[in-house]
Amino acid sequence: MRSWTDTLRFAFQPVVNLTTGGVAALEILARPETGDVLAEARRDPELDGLLAVSALRAAVRRETLLPLHVNVFAGTLADLGGLQPLHDAVREAGRLPWEVTLDVCPPYTHVPRQALLDAVAALRRQGFRICADGVGDGDAPLRLLTDLAPELVKLDASLLARPAAVRAMRVLCEESGALLAVEGVETEAQCRVARAAGAQLAQGELFAPPARLPTVDVYVPPGSPGLVPASRSGPPVAQFVRPAALLPVTASAGRVRALLTGAPDVSGVLLVDRDGVPVRSVHRSRFLLSMSGRYGHALYADRPAAKLGDPPRVVGVDATAWEVLDVVAVGGPNRTSDDVAVVDARGRCVGVVRLADLVRALAESRVEEAAGLNPLTRLPGSDAITAEVDRRIAAGRAFALSWLDVDHFKQVNDGAGFAAGDELIRAVGRALLRTAAGETRVGHIGGDDFLVLSDPEGLDPLAAAVLDVPWSAGGLPVTLSLATVLCAPGSVPDHRRAAAHLAPLKKAAKALRGASWVLGRAEAPGHEVRRGTDRTTAPAG
Repeated sequence: MRSWTDTLRFAFQPVVNLTTGGVAALEILARPETGDVLAEARRDPELDGLLAVSALRAAVRRETLLPLHVNVFAGTLADLGGLQPLHDAVREAGRLPWEVTLDVCPPYTHVPRQALLDAVAALRRQGFRICADGVGDGDAPLRLLTDLAPELVKLDASLLARPAAVRAMRVLCEESGALLAVEGVETEAQCRVARAAGAQLAQGELFAPPARLPTVDVYVPPGSPGLVPASRSGPPVAQFVRPAALLPVTASAGRVRALLTGAPDVSGVLLVDRDGVPVRSVHRSRFLLSMSGRYGHALYADRPAAKLGDPPRVVGVDATAWEVLDVVAVGGPNRTSDDVAVVDARGRCVGVVRLADLVRALAESRVEEAAGLNPLTRLPGSDAITAEVDRRIAAGRAFALSWLDVDHFKQVNDGAGFAAGDELIRAVGRALLRTAAGETRVGHIGGDDFLVLSDPEGLDPLAAAVLDVPWSAGGLPVTLSLATVLCAPGSVPDHRRAAAHLAPLKKAAKALRGASWVLGRAEAPGHEVRRGTDRTTAPAG
């Protein structure tokens, strides 16, 4: 036995779900009383592997049901080609490998890239989940990060001073199906930035410091998470996943009862086969009611709990909140409170979602969306459009931002009356919506001003829909002005700069006679007149 084990202790720090406010997992941290065993482990892969096994066993002794995060250096994985002793320890403890996430830690410099990727692939085949740790303050190349394809990316809190970088990483995570976490969060201000930038998970002293005993008692500042606007696509279910209480399908009713009575916060148990695929779902209230009835314990205690369970309700980890509600809607009303199992591509359970979490989040999303709608046109305001502009900038996508308004709208209102003016605005809004195919977004920012965000190839149909048709208000002819700025990838840093490029184009469009359209490019001076004539030029004939 190595001497370092005599003074080594472990602490547990919760990983908090910023949407549900619950603890999603526990990270196990080595805390040596003397010496620097972590520095030694960084140089000694065998020692680092033993540390990982010791961390897991320390967690098992605490009998926590939560998923676990175990740290391991990237160099260790590349050198050892995997962690078979850890896999064996997980199985011996009665846990499932996919309940354990390996936090792959820097440094990556001088680590053989292919050896690391091969080791990660082997760990995935064993069932482990992979987290890229220390991103933003370490030396992880972006190419390696995408090749690792981790299920979770942990950002250093120092990046919160650069929210655009966090938003960009959220976009990258969405593309690869990963969740985004921020570690080292110490203040409520940092928590607000993390939420606004799209992080789904976080850990740090603000929520709970590392402690010798696992805890689910965490402080989460109030505040709405950065949800996607409510739509049929809906927010992803991954951000609502809670830890699942899992037992083998052969578990007795007595074992399930012991788990439920010892963990009052567990709403149900999923019985899984040896591969982790949900087979039966045991609802807490219905199960305990059966067990507490007359002769219930005598009848069921030693029998398989599966006989008191139901077929599980299952969704994929890439499902949306609306798709979960579709699953809940199928079946009897007595099961509406059942947890829904979330499974990965292999059908293995990675957690559960609760109906209450989904309903609350979707309601908040609807309220936020409704609060931002213009009462006249029921179109979103500028905030929704500019937020989407920032997302496209972070994703490195080309886009066209257009501004549209009615020429001399005050005179229209004065001559035709405000009711005719309002109807004209509603008609323009409807025309824009009819043209808004694909990912085009239309916003009404007040008065007669509209914003349209589209792909560059969608501009001609947009212009034709609003400029090549006759408009009138109360019988008076009306013309519209359109200004567009094309933004190539990297040409603008954020929506504010895009709007600054659009402002002079708006002025140029208003200076033209008749229905007008001016188009400019963010990376080049000047503009092109697509519709309209110069007011200083006398009309022909």
